[in-house]
Amino acid sequence: MKITAKTVIFLGTGSDVGKSVVTTAFCRVLKRKGYSVAPFKAQNMSNNSYITLEGGEIGRAQVVQAEACGLEPGNDMNPVLLKPSSGVGAQVVVQGRVYAQMQAKDYQARKKHLARAVMESFHRLASAYDVVVLEGAGSCCEVNLRANDLVNFAMAKKAQAPCVLVADIDRGGVFAQIIGSMHLMTPSERKLTAGFIVNKFRGDIGLFRDGVDFIERKTARPVFGVLPYYRHIRIDPEDSVAVQADKRPVRDPRPDRLNVAVVHLPSISNFTDMEALEGEPDVLLNYLSSPSALSPYDLLVIPGAKNTMEDAVWLAETGWKDAVRSYAESGGFVLGVCGGYQLLGRTVLDPLGVESSRREAPGLGLLPLATTMAGDKVLRRVEGVDLRNGLKVQGYEIHMGRTERSGEPAEAEPFLELNLPQDRTSWQDGWRLENGRVMGTYLHGLLDAPQWRNEFLNRIRRGKGLPEMAVAADGRGDRFRQYDLLADHFEKHVDVGAIMNAMGL
Repeated sequence: MKITAKTVIFLGTGSDVGKSVVTTAFCRVLKRKGYSVAPFKAQNMSNNSYITLEGGEIGRAQVVQAEACGLEPGNDMNPVLLKPSSGVGAQVVVQGRVYAQMQAKDYQARKKHLARAVMESFHRLASAYDVVVLEGAGSCCEVNLRANDLVNFAMAKKAQAPCVLVADIDRGGVFAQIIGSMHLMTPSERKLTAGFIVNKFRGDIGLFRDGVDFIERKTARPVFGVLPYYRHIRIDPEDSVAVQADKRPVRDPRPDRLNVAVVHLPSISNFTDMEALEGEPDVLLNYLSSPSALSPYDLLVIPGAKNTMEDAVWLAETGWKDAVRSYAESGGFVLGVCGGYQLLGRTVLDPLGVESSRREAPGLGLLPLATTMAGDKVLRRVEGVDLRNGLKVQGYEIHMGRTERSGEPAEAEPFLELNLPQDRTSWQDGWRLENGRVMGTYLHGLLDAPQWRNEFLNRIRRGKGLPEMAVAADGRGDRFRQYDLLADHFEKHVDVGAIMNAMGL
């Protein structure tokens, strides 16, 4: 099939070098130049996902890129999503729908079959937009994976896309990253490589001029730009690498701040639920991997989880279960979202082996609930209200479990009333106890609702003696301005015209 759209693919010298953010920046730059542009990543591996209007599941990075393009995210933008659920296994999502649970070796054997779905999605985008901006995955030169490559040079060849290689100077070894990658490429891969972007530079860029000259001399390819490390722009992180302990050091709680602790579950997912909290000027938020003293914290959040069964066992074995129960009993606020909501209950059952070989795991026992894992996944965009104060909320659900009331106390009350945006038929979601001090819901995006978040946080502020906020911070609602800031940063330091020329624009 003839490809009419212009294309480019941003590949990486490794994982977490900044491919997703660079792709986002370039999408926004082209959008501002008047092109109709769409993002595309053939295969993404992430537990940070999102539900499209089509009712499909895609990686969060492609959601960010779609928004930067001025588009509603769609299933075709990320046709294969891998959601790791064990050391060697993952749930495979194809064009938005759960395809299978696979071990790594089985997935490799199925790649040629999945390539058909990938190309279907790519051609739909390429026929609808002027430009498709592609993103690779991990290192583009994993020679042991080359035969079954679905997302890097193999995709570049099929999409007729010039390749821009992104390297991370902040982690060190940038010359080995770039020049070593060139040596590992086949002749046809080197021919596709148009040039490089050096990302996350700290200090005086002028001092790296000799470094640029060295790279260009050794590779016979241009360095399109050197992007400085930034702290003034907030872009949703792609996956939990951004919240690992080594990336996000724990800060000491402060009496003049609203201190929030997030349990860093082993299979943490959809942690972008916390982005709006972090945008509040008086919030200090830490991800905690061990149950250190929780008493200085004003709110404890138990986030989404890809493997609730195993995380339930982890909570018990590491001391978290006792620590969370003690925190709640002493008057702390506890919020569970999706997997965290399931973990707040008494038990989690998995009779079909959906997540684990275990058939039952004990929950935290803070809410009178029991969850049973089902064979089909709930995927839906929803809206609704808080049943107590009538404040509006919206977001999405993405879960295998079904949660029901189980036992006492009778004081537990439903939390939200939800409905599909196009259907007014409603249902109740979530439960709360202790006058709302302990509550859980399946609704991802709850904290993005500014009025609801402000009312909730003001209640905690009052109890601590902190001044209330008249309005909530912009939170994720400010993200479109952030995309423009990112595009400004990119255009200042990268030769955009040279990349466009390589694409034939």
